[in-house]
Amino acid sequence: MKNYGLIGKTLSHSFSSEFFKSYFEKEAIEASYQNFELESIEGILSVFAQNPSGLNVTIPYKELVIPYLDALDPIAKAIGAVNTIVFKDGQKIGYNSDAFGFQQSIKPFLCNHHERALIFGTGGASKAIAYVLKNIGIDVLNVSRNSNGESKHYSYEEVNDNMIHACKLIINCTPVGSFPNTDEILPIPFSAIGADHLVIDLIYNPEKTKLLQESEQQGATIMNGKSMLQEQALKSWVYWNQ
Repeated sequence: MKNYGLIGKTLSHSFSSEFFKSYFEKEAIEASYQNFELESIEGILSVFAQNPSGLNVTIPYKELVIPYLDALDPIAKAIGAVNTIVFKDGQKIGYNSDAFGFQQSIKPFLCNHHERALIFGTGGASKAIAYVLKNIGIDVLNVSRNSNGESKHYSYEEVNDNMIHACKLIINCTPVGSFPNTDEILPIPFSAIGADHLVIDLIYNPEKTKLLQESEQQGATIMNGKSMLQEQALKSWVYWNQ
């Protein structure tokens, strides 16, 4: 039996474990999937010692895992983040299926007026999303708690009505608003959001965060992260079995 798993820090509400267990049962695949909660990335060495058949990687290790790998797929290298590890010919190879998952999930929603995106968060998921958007010609602005002085990188305090009006695509890649802290919300001027906006929250628990609720009330099209997670998980399976 092949054994797969997920590396992360807090995994009690993770998507991958339940998804793959259900997928294996549905497809009559003899395989297991387990969570590996690590206090630090150094713990990955003990996971490697168990000879897993394939691994997923989630917050906060998508970037920190890279030095522990032997090679990177060109897409993962370009993004600078890994969420899938393939074991092949004695090597540990990093892939990124987040980019594929996001691209597949966003396709039905993109319109010509989505020329500019505002991405909240600077972790591994946000890097994959920025990679996809830039490849299809969408201008990307990043927002985090602190501006780092780089061009097109802003702090929460700098987000104003004009910025929201200019960016018809808004994407939350932070954990703000996720279970159990479902009352939390990004500090943005919701009055500037309108019917032309597409607001995406990568959180899937709850299905409709306060960010999505407020945006929907303003007339925006909304989407949570569930379809992206499903698509990236299936792409991980492809990578493991190629």
